Amino acid sequence: MRVPSQPSGADAPVDDPEDRLRRFATIWSRAIFPVTATSLTRAEFEGHLLPLARTLSDALHARPFDTAPAQRTGAALVEGHCTDPDALGRSLGVVDSYLVLYCGAESDMPTEELRARCARLQHAMAVGYAQALRERTRAEQEAIARSALAARSAAEIALHATESRFRAVFDGAAIGIGIADLDGNVLEVNETLTSMFGGMEGQVRSRNVSEWVHPEDGPHVWKLYEELVRGDRDHYRVEKPYYRGDGTVLWTNLTVSLLRDADGNPQYQLALMEDTTERRLLHLRLRYEATHDALTGLPNRTLFFERLEKALAPGDHTRFGLCYLDLDGFKVINDSLGHSTGDRLLVEVADRLQGCVTGAGEMVARLGGDEFVALTTGSRGERDVVELADRILAALATPLRIEGRELSVRGSVGVVEGPAGERTPAEVLRSADITMYRAKSAGGNRFELADPEADARAITRHGLTTALPAALERGEFFIEYQPLVHLGDGSVHGAEALVRWCHPQHGVLGPDRFIPLAEDTGLIVPLGRWVLQEAVRQARFWQTRHSDGGPLRINVNLSPTQLHHPRLVADTVDVLERSGLEPGALCLEVTESALIGADEDLLKPLRQLAEMGVDIALDDFGTGYSNLANLRRLPVSVLKLDRSFTQGMQQHPVDPVDLKIVEGIVSLAHSLELAVTVEGVETGAQARQLRDLGCDTAQGWYYARPGAPDRIHSLVLADAV
Repeated sequence: MRVPSQPSGADAPVDDPEDRLRRFATIWSRAIFPVTATSLTRAEFEGHLLPLARTLSDALHARPFDTAPAQRTGAALVEGHCTDPDALGRSLGVVDSYLVLYCGAESDMPTEELRARCARLQHAMAVGYAQALRERTRAEQEAIARSALAARSAAEIALHATESRFRAVFDGAAIGIGIADLDGNVLEVNETLTSMFGGMEGQVRSRNVSEWVHPEDGPHVWKLYEELVRGDRDHYRVEKPYYRGDGTVLWTNLTVSLLRDADGNPQYQLALMEDTTERRLLHLRLRYEATHDALTGLPNRTLFFERLEKALAPGDHTRFGLCYLDLDGFKVINDSLGHSTGDRLLVEVADRLQGCVTGAGEMVARLGGDEFVALTTGSRGERDVVELADRILAALATPLRIEGRELSVRGSVGVVEGPAGERTPAEVLRSADITMYRAKSAGGNRFELADPEADARAITRHGLTTALPAALERGEFFIEYQPLVHLGDGSVHGAEALVRWCHPQHGVLGPDRFIPLAEDTGLIVPLGRWVLQEAVRQARFWQTRHSDGGPLRINVNLSPTQLHHPRLVADTVDVLERSGLEPGALCLEVTESALIGADEDLLKPLRQLAEMGVDIALDDFGTGYSNLANLRRLPVSVLKLDRSFTQGMQQHPVDPVDLKIVEGIVSLAHSLELAVTVEGVETGAQARQLRDLGCDTAQGWYYARPGAPDRIHSLVLADAV
């Protein structure tokens, strides 16, 4: 039964909370009363459901939230004889569609949280229902076992005593009873057993036991039977299916016992049958719901991992293939058109994907959200899986039409293929996930093949990201300093602070390996403050120790995230005041790309720092494609030319175009009263040309590589040039 998602007419919510609760109970009773084995009228049954509805309503609003009441509610359904396979599914449908609608109006919680709680309550109801049904079944089986034992004893006594007493037990038993001779010919059956086979006694009596073979019989079933009729065993118990006359299947718990005569010789066989068909169907239904996605009907993560584990088990040269699909831009559809449209889109996508996996050994599953996976076993190689990925992308290429809108669907696919027995399911899925994100980073609407080296880099990147916070606490970061040299006289003008990470496994890592990770995680703010503190402290130490050499300037890099941090100015002032360093001895370097299109709110903290006397340097100038006219509005006092301008000067003869570009930039900068620093100076010829062009300071391996702080002030003129 599909429960309507929205009420209408008389089903619309009313204002009074108690009336809304009663209305919810009414809808619930209408849904499951037709499939409930109860002697109550529908009105009486609705009264039975009302306290259960109140329990669910109270649990929905409880603080703290607890799913135990919902679990007890599921058990109460079983106690109320709601054991039909449809009763649970209908109940969960009513709770999903109406609990928040009728019982959530008075709550101050957001609707999304109420929906999330409702989903957890449904899960708890299903668990409680299943546990109660299992306990009830166990109790019934024990009662049947006792009944079977009593029936067997009574049958033996009756056969040896009076036929009338045996007949009373035989005919009145609640389980099916049949008697056959040792050749398997059925001699007697009771009415219960006849009813189990469809009510036609002729289909059971006078038949031979050997005729009741079923394809799902295990090989042990008939082996046990042969041992019993030979007298090697007195009884056995198995689960056995039978075909009824109309072709349907009857599932039973079968107990067969050997009856002996007064001298102890085998004489008859007694069969006791319990009809377990309904219970088995319910188990299969619950199993299906536990292993399939409720929205799309596809196998879910649980069933997919079961199949994947089998596919990866070592075999005779078997291979597997996996396509991990994530829809591109699905969140935009959910946010703009609503989750209902998003759900419809996922159902349509699932239908198309099912059409792509029609071959033997192929399956498609939904892992959650907008993530799907296609698995193929018995792959002949990478080509088979690539063809599957092509079919998936081709199936998504045609726009979907949902609620009058035409929606385009794109997807990114990670493809993994290889021999079975070499990797675990978790390793395969991780590789597919990493590969899928490579496809998404490359623009999406494409597939990428798994690359072990790319996987290793991604895993290393994740490991570094995870280790970053603890690394700062353990003091694994340190700073190296690269001198800034005045081109006019070769004197050391200052130094740039460059942070390094001494990683326990990977050794010393440069900033290009971890600064982007720190940006992504937000750790760049505390890390940047630490670098500023250490660099300023070191600059102050140089000044106090080498007062004869004049104040050394210290350059510290600022990331885009630090520029947006509200405490940038306050933290900088605090660091300077604590160290005693004058603001004029500090230069903060900001990349040109970080200031492209910067508004006044972003420039305001830089202006405040500049007004205090802190120099602001525009780093990597010439790589950000900024408008040169914007230099007038930026609070910068230094331009740092990117090393790409100096690389051409390493050739001989030097390209005159490169000289003209640098000459023009220097002229413009000086006209705006900006100093010019050049990065990447590696030869004396470069240094002379840059000095002749009017550049003010330079840094590069020609002077010194980044190193320990005690090397900076020891660089005298001869060492520097």
